[in-house]
Amino acid sequence: MEMLRRSRPSPCTAIFLLVALFVQNVHSIGVNYGTLGNNLPPPAAVAQFLKDKTIIDRVKLFDVNPDILRAFANTGILVTVTVPNGEIPGLTNIRDARRWVAANIKPFYPQTKINYILVGNEILHWGPQNLIDNLVSAMRTLHHALVMSGIRDVKVSTAHSLGILASSQPPSLARFRPGWDVGVLKPMLQFLRETKSPFMVNPYPYFGYSPKNENFVLFRKNRGVFDRYSKRTYTNMFDMLMDAVFVSMKELGYGDVDIVAAETGWPSMGETFEPQCTVENAVSYNGGLLRKVSSGVGTPLMPGRKFETYIFGLFNENMKPGSLAEKNFGLFRPDFSQVYDIGILRNAEPIGPTPTPALPAPNGKKWCVPKPEATDAALQANIDYVCSKGADCRPIQPGGACFNPNTVRAHASFIMNTFYQTSGRNDFNCDFSRTGSLSSSDPSKSQILLFLYKNALLDL
Repeated sequence: MEMLRRSRPSPCTAIFLLVALFVQNVHSIGVNYGTLGNNLPPPAAVAQFLKDKTIIDRVKLFDVNPDILRAFANTGILVTVTVPNGEIPGLTNIRDARRWVAANIKPFYPQTKINYILVGNEILHWGPQNLIDNLVSAMRTLHHALVMSGIRDVKVSTAHSLGILASSQPPSLARFRPGWDVGVLKPMLQFLRETKSPFMVNPYPYFGYSPKNENFVLFRKNRGVFDRYSKRTYTNMFDMLMDAVFVSMKELGYGDVDIVAAETGWPSMGETFEPQCTVENAVSYNGGLLRKVSSGVGTPLMPGRKFETYIFGLFNENMKPGSLAEKNFGLFRPDFSQVYDIGILRNAEPIGPTPTPALPAPNGKKWCVPKPEATDAALQANIDYVCSKGADCRPIQPGGACFNPNTVRAHASFIMNTFYQTSGRNDFNCDFSRTGSLSSSDPSKSQILLFLYKNALLDL
């Protein structure tokens, strides 16, 4: 015990390690892996990067690319593949469906963890009618072909735009479009219930943006929207759209079928006529989305429900048609550098003891630390704010006692707690636009010592 006392980490290191304990409990997320670029890295490099460097544990493809499927073998990452729209009519024939499975699934399964096959993408939205007419039949036949091939754990579904809704506001009165509701979606939902497969939708609050509802769309603080029929208040548009889908499904008698958010995101750059396409807004939306779906709080009408979610997209794709925004939905650039930080990369910063002076003593038995989901951009803003108020920020400058570990999160840990301890120790002194959290545990004591012991950082 005497050696533990002598080797106790400095307070700067201690508070950083407390943050690290929280950050280790990071949830996973899915991502859409598009390939409309002439500068994208090879699939093998992508698979290795996602496995080793990110919290992404599932990808969704817009085709059945054999090179990508081969690259993801033995990575443990779940893969969703998509049947090209034009192949849907042929899959209503069981022989053709079995041939499709033999050519596109069996060569890679189970080494590649294919979990979903989507029959087309947004068929009801884009058509044409012959694809709509054959959609459910193709889904059923493809499922039958999988079973006949001995594959029983790959689910069949299809992804829908929210054009399937006649209305979404208020969510409690939402309904599917007449004609599609009974003619297509009801038999589809029956199939999904029978096979325990999810109903997959592409909710894009981005398309509902206006300057007036910016905070509501971007998961920022707002007054909320009250649904007077359900008596529920919505604080973000994502919840509103998901509940609109749920109510529409429930109206047809299928409220028990799982819902997956198959595609949603926000571009970081756009044309001059797309001012909402900024890095700041992309961070707000995708960061808020990641916090939302990881929390498990659900929605006002689906409390406690955690949604499998796929962000669009993995890379900026320079060959995508459309405006500049369409080319800039990516979380990463083709060289694997982040377009912005929302906590997708694993925290690989080495942790070790750093000699430092003491932090201000927490007489109130509380410490202010960054929340795990706080982005580097937000934490840097906190540092800038506190330093602009005249705080002594020399310890986190090069050569300062708290400069190492040289990360934004480590520096923010020191600065945010300094501000809290010297500004009255009120709870609101650690709010930092909801990026700070109070801890009642002194990070220089038992929790940190246990952490250091387990990680062989103490000389025992």
